[in-house]
Amino acid sequence: MIRQRLSPQGPEVSRLVLGTWRLLDDPSTRTPSGVLALIKNALDCGITTVDTAEIYGRYEVESLLGDALRRDPGVRAKLEVVTKCGIYVPCAAAPERRTAHYNATATQIVASAEQSLQRLGVETLDLLLVHRPDWLTAHEETARGLNSLLASGKIRAAGVSNYLASQFEALSAFMDQPLVTNQVEFSPFCITPIHDGTFDQAQQRHFSPMAWSPLGGGRLFDPADAAGVRLQTAMRALAGNYGGATPDALAHAWVLAHPARPVSILGTNKPERVVSSARADSITLAREDWYALWEAAQGKSIP
Repeated sequence: MIRQRLSPQGPEVSRLVLGTWRLLDDPSTRTPSGVLALIKNALDCGITTVDTAEIYGRYEVESLLGDALRRDPGVRAKLEVVTKCGIYVPCAAAPERRTAHYNATATQIVASAEQSLQRLGVETLDLLLVHRPDWLTAHEETARGLNSLLASGKIRAAGVSNYLASQFEALSAFMDQPLVTNQVEFSPFCITPIHDGTFDQAQQRHFSPMAWSPLGGGRLFDPADAAGVRLQTAMRALAGNYGGATPDALAHAWVLAHPARPVSILGTNKPERVVSSARADSITLAREDWYALWEAAQGKSIP
């Protein structure tokens, strides 16, 4: 699989990334052995980057990943580990919380990163992202936490998730090292990053975005979703042009085609779908096919 740097100063990653948001949704990946098998399957496909977050599974997924990696320490050496911090919700692990909130203060960012290191059982995080902008914390304060972690070597690189281009610029002004990515939603169902300046900024600053929900959060396979049905129908009509590629592969190939050079995050726990999705790395969509898939998802032609 083609590898690329997220930015000139950022880590090298695989173009497709194994996402872990839904690990606990599938019985096959609720155990360390099941997660380890999924990771090894991804590695066999050339997918070396794993994306997670402290909040995933109500703060349980990082520990599950850590337990899996401890079963085979050699696997960790083959992976780039990405995690996110900054969202805190009432849950069994934190019964004192009354209201869901964001917290990107320096103290909280450092504490969250250290907890993630413990849960994952690693010495260094390859990439830490601020999960969402914290409306009550100054960008300079957030940068102070990220800069501290970078200086200590606890994280190799820092980035953000779900930031507007203006918020990215404001935080960047206080960073000792450049932010290396912005993880945002992008799919044929959601092209907001094309319109709001996010992907323009990525090209201007020479960083690759990370795309979450490239299959529209499951809409592509929902028989009750009209847009999903249209898109899947269009994909199956085009599949013959791309060696019989599955809708998974074509969805990821659609993301990879954008000139901002995003990497695409898989949301499946099924080994066979990881394998089929990995084919996206070798697919170059024709221009009209790219637009045809967007048209099918949106139910309209370009303006």
